[in-house]
Amino acid sequence: MRNCAAVGLIFANMHDEAVRECTAVRSMGSLLFGGRYRLIDFVLSNMVNAGITKVGVITKTNNQSLMDHLGSGKAWDLSRKNAGLYFLPSYNSDDALYQGRLSSLAEVIPFLRRSKEDYVILSDCHMVSSIDYAPMLQAHIENEADVTVACCRGAVPHLTDIPVMQLNEEGRVTDLLIGRLSDDEATYGVGIYIVRKDWLIRVASEAAARNLQHFERDILQKHLHEFYIQGYVVPELMLPIYSLESYFRANLSMLDGEVRQQLFPKSRPVYTKLRDCTSVRYGLHAHVTNSLVADGAKVDGTVKNCVLFRGVNVSRDAVLENCVVMQDVTITGQCALTNVVADKNAVFREGCVLHGTDSYPVYIAKNAIV
Repeated sequence: MRNCAAVGLIFANMHDEAVRECTAVRSMGSLLFGGRYRLIDFVLSNMVNAGITKVGVITKTNNQSLMDHLGSGKAWDLSRKNAGLYFLPSYNSDDALYQGRLSSLAEVIPFLRRSKEDYVILSDCHMVSSIDYAPMLQAHIENEADVTVACCRGAVPHLTDIPVMQLNEEGRVTDLLIGRLSDDEATYGVGIYIVRKDWLIRVASEAAARNLQHFERDILQKHLHEFYIQGYVVPELMLPIYSLESYFRANLSMLDGEVRQQLFPKSRPVYTKLRDCTSVRYGLHAHVTNSLVADGAKVDGTVKNCVLFRGVNVSRDAVLENCVVMQDVTITGQCALTNVVADKNAVFREGCVLHGTDSYPVYIAKNAIV
């Protein structure tokens, strides 16, 4: 789909509190995933693959890692004289006023007014998926909806502000509740919306005048029968990130070949920042089974069912099982790690033994020495 009539807005800090262990030093959008990617890579790539050439990234705090990763947007073909990638930092220092989506939208109204596109695609970063936006945008235009909400059916993630909806036969939202109510399966929003640009500017301006902050509660739920809100059930696989456990399991699900095929279809590649490094070096004593090992890693120990990012060093006699090890982590000899999430640049000294569980993995912070 070329020359898409939509501009993209990405909320890089939305749901930071859900994975506080990992987002204390970074935004949700810059959280590492799958050996070489960041969560924002999937959102940006989905937009670029749909022909969107103008994308604004709304940031709040801890955005240095995100800005270093995105740079000028060259990796996504967004380094352009016209349109391209824009950073839209929040100038509001009050956390209470940033809890909702509306407060940040009110600050980017000038950006929207300067945009020539007729539609806006809003997206959070907590869903890992390869979505084709073209049919969703087409359905939005054909239905003449005010808002099209991307949703899926399944167990509702543990997020306090997640919209849970009921759809009629035509796909229109007839009821909308906020928050996870039970363990039963339901239709819930995935943090992706399509709206008309003029509608969004009007609604965001009025919300700012009334001191409203929550897009789902104060706009969608309150005006459910006034606005035409259409649901769009996303057919692609979606991996929600809403806790350390879900992040851990989503990474390990990458070991399944079918999951990788759905997240990385040939027709919609996932782009990321390139980092020139050597191929993986396996030592004479290395024993690796059912694992993803990124370029630049050095393995001389035992690795089973793990995801190792770039620059990881696993020494001889170290044993790793069911672990997610981020960039440039060093694991020395005689270490035994099971169900561990190790953040960047962590160092495990000789003889370290850590055992977590599938439902409660052990998290080691960035730059920690264990």
